[in-house]
Amino acid sequence: MSTLDDLLRGGRPASHHAPWPRVTVDRAAWDAAIEQLAGGHLTLLGLWPDAATVHMALLDEPAQAVGVISLACDGGRYPSVARLHPPALRLERALRDLSGLIPDGLPDTRPWLDHGQWGPNPEPPDYAFLPCEGEGLHQVAVGPVHAGIIEPGHFRFTVNGETVVRLEQRLGYTHKGTEALMAGADLATGARLAGRVSGDSTVAYALAFARAVEAALGVIAPPRAVFLRALMAEWERLANHLGDIGAVCNDASFVLMQAHCAILRERMLRVAADAFGHRLMRDRIVPGGVTADLDAAAGQAMRELVADIRRRFPALVELYENTASLQDRTVTAGMLGPELARQYGAGGYVGRASGRPFDSRRALAYPPYDRLAFDVPVFPEGDVNARVWVRIREVEQSLALVEEIVDRLPRGTLRADLPQPGEPREGMALVEGFRGDVLVWLRLGADGRIARCSLRDPSWFQWPLLEAAIKGNIVADFPLCNKSFNCSYSGHDL
Repeated sequence: MSTLDDLLRGGRPASHHAPWPRVTVDRAAWDAAIEQLAGGHLTLLGLWPDAATVHMALLDEPAQAVGVISLACDGGRYPSVARLHPPALRLERALRDLSGLIPDGLPDTRPWLDHGQWGPNPEPPDYAFLPCEGEGLHQVAVGPVHAGIIEPGHFRFTVNGETVVRLEQRLGYTHKGTEALMAGADLATGARLAGRVSGDSTVAYALAFARAVEAALGVIAPPRAVFLRALMAEWERLANHLGDIGAVCNDASFVLMQAHCAILRERMLRVAADAFGHRLMRDRIVPGGVTADLDAAAGQAMRELVADIRRRFPALVELYENTASLQDRTVTAGMLGPELARQYGAGGYVGRASGRPFDSRRALAYPPYDRLAFDVPVFPEGDVNARVWVRIREVEQSLALVEEIVDRLPRGTLRADLPQPGEPREGMALVEGFRGDVLVWLRLGADGRIARCSLRDPSWFQWPLLEAAIKGNIVADFPLCNKSFNCSYSGHDL
């Protein structure tokens, strides 16, 4: 019996929750779950409000089991998770901003997503950054407006000379009210909104949303649609990893790699546009299946581009590995220890570059990955260089996956019909995006419309780790460390 099973057995099962159980617990069980998180026996997957209830998704990694516990907030209050488990801190600050529910014992009560612009009389408050005292310290403020075409975020550095003593982030500038827009929406609108949470992960979010809906309704997507979804997911992963490898090198002033990687990424986007009708494959995955098929010519174009990348990519890897000035910048820069990566449940290349092997494609084996052969690369060093190498190895794995998927693509229909639920239904999905695991939980009303939907980007657990990784580095290395994490502003801010 796993740690998570013990918690779930003591709760009252929800009327319907798929594919993983959800139970309502009392405060004693909620506190017990927090203690299990603090002790490292469970991993926090998500934390979100639902009217006067708060839900917490938990992962038991050794057992590869997932479950959700729910607590009714008497008087609009509940015991804070972050008082013992720091990874919950920003989620709870955001939860309070969005719902008004109060986490008792919350260590940091400052607003997070609310910048004082909400309500009839907005008054932006002075945001009190954490104090940092010591001889010779000064502050450097960067953003929220940056010198490139990137999303807004504020970074407050406390430095001693050139060395970073503390970095504190201020995010929330790209808050769009996505979850509020989803409430009451039909499934088609919900799918479009999910695909726009973070533009570079439109496939991952659309897939997570679709799988959550299908879990709630008991629908199985047709085999051809399942394989096409995985094809799009791996194509998205490849394009983003190639872009990131070049961008990390560019932030180390090695623009040659940036140029070559950008060319490969652009070619991938053009093939995606020809194959699926959109460069980012947006709105191609929907509940029940997909809206675009792959014809023979498009499949051949994918094979040819994969073969060409296979020819060109090893020379780029060798160039990266054998350029001493580049290695001098990336090796030992932005170190993230395995203990923090494990504590925060860091996903994707951030976690795997610090020794955490979790990959939802493998650990939870959702279709068609339960029938595909691939390795999950893991490195122990935890520096910028390791995060680059995880991407390099994942490029190699995804190239092979694309070839296998195209070769094994089954015939058949593209979409399954969605039944009218007739009663409230719930569903949840965890999907591996290029940054890590994307979580979507939703409840449908009896009319089939969305009553509540929560979407959790992997960046929620990665942004705080960037603060830890930059400590002790010089300010000039921040762009390099930041790009090696490449957290999403939009996905975090919702």
